[in-house]
Amino acid sequence: MNLRDLHCIVIGAGIGGLATGALLARRGVQVTVLEARHYPGGCASTFTSGGYRFDAGATVGCGFHSGGPLDNLGKELGIIWPVHAEPIAWQYRHRDLRLDLSSSRENIIARFPRSQTFWDEQARLARTLWRLSADGLPWPVAGARDVAGIAGRALASLPDSLRLLPFVRQSAHEWLASHGLDADADFMRFIDAQLLISVQTTSRHANALNAAIALDLPVAGTWRVEGGIGAVARLLAESIERDGGAVLYNKKVIRLDSIRREVLGVETADGDALAADALIANLTPESLEVLDDSPPAGKQDASASSGWSAFMLYLGVDATIFDHAGADHLQIVAPDGELGEGRSLFISASPEGEAGRAPEGQRAVTISTHTDAAPWFETLHQGRERYEEMKKQYTDRSLALLFEQLPEARDALHSMTAATPLSWELWTGRRWGHAGGYPQTSLFGVRGPATKYNNLFLAGDSIFPGQSLPGVVTGARRTVELLSQRASKLRW
Repeated sequence: MNLRDLHCIVIGAGIGGLATGALLARRGVQVTVLEARHYPGGCASTFTSGGYRFDAGATVGCGFHSGGPLDNLGKELGIIWPVHAEPIAWQYRHRDLRLDLSSSRENIIARFPRSQTFWDEQARLARTLWRLSADGLPWPVAGARDVAGIAGRALASLPDSLRLLPFVRQSAHEWLASHGLDADADFMRFIDAQLLISVQTTSRHANALNAAIALDLPVAGTWRVEGGIGAVARLLAESIERDGGAVLYNKKVIRLDSIRREVLGVETADGDALAADALIANLTPESLEVLDDSPPAGKQDASASSGWSAFMLYLGVDATIFDHAGADHLQIVAPDGELGEGRSLFISASPEGEAGRAPEGQRAVTISTHTDAAPWFETLHQGRERYEEMKKQYTDRSLALLFEQLPEARDALHSMTAATPLSWELWTGRRWGHAGGYPQTSLFGVRGPATKYNNLFLAGDSIFPGQSLPGVVTGARRTVELLSQRASKLRW
């Protein structure tokens, strides 16, 4: 079957689903996106509350550099992204240590001079990885065609591609130890903090190659998106519609209709039944299982939930706070203790003076910290009062760390709203409120787009290469590739 003969339903208007849908629509596929909420973006959306426009989760624009995944996607779809390069990607703060992360490593090397050779090697690896992934990666392999594709790219990148081999099964910690850096507690805490926000785990568990490209994000550049990060999703939705597709909001999919290994269509909460030749699920695997098996409401087992979610604070603050800080994005790390759970914060403020983001003289601020999802659901089962107490504890802990580094913020708060994994489950439909994708501990055993159904594929941060705008866009190309291969072999 020719791609142009396909009708494809995309479940979820997150970046992964929209990027996949936009690429398919540009190729002539009839695309219909079904989104449960009244706006697009999912974890990378921008929402309005109390006169502020907050970025829900993702706050930093990456992958827009020349030849980067977002740059290539924009060129293919005819999108001019409303982005502006940030002079500082974010500022790292730990005790009295201040590091501005940017296109230069100079201040990091000045503080940690023994790390020079590590950063030189990291830069070489990252350049090769960016080049190999420019048009998507045929990984995990799904047949001889993918093996040939990887071999062809590796040969074209010789001798650089050979330099990747020693790191394929190495952890980031082992890599750092080979440079004699594992004994420097401050440097290791800095690296661990970067990896937690980019590959969802720390150096002892992160794969070295995943770490190499993740650590390159500030160097490759970060961008401010006009109107908030949700503008990326909006423009992708408009691209789908320009190419003849449809993006339907307030259309929550509640069930898959299937026979054996084929999905025939979906049912929505408002009573519609829609047929499709192929489906893209911009969902976590756990959320897809709910649609597939349709378990009765209220039967979820909280003990089954595992993986990172996020505890969030959405603040309205005086704009002058970030004039003093010297950057619009801050990463604040507590002196000790495991990272996450309020001991490491990522803080982003809306650009000063950007219309519609905050009342005059203020900024909309998003604060996030990693949190294990399971305890939140377990606590709710103990009663609403216990859950609210836990939320207050996390709020107080996060604010205490914020005020430690920005004491002037204590008297500059105008509004505050907290969100937990339960909020994320409600907002995004992700079971257990999981956010940020999977911990990137290995290149092997990772999940690809394929599912048990011949005509249903996953998109988003649950498939390789994982989280971030460049990650889900790279994954989207892989999803499109597998759907195209399947369409050429089967008669649906």
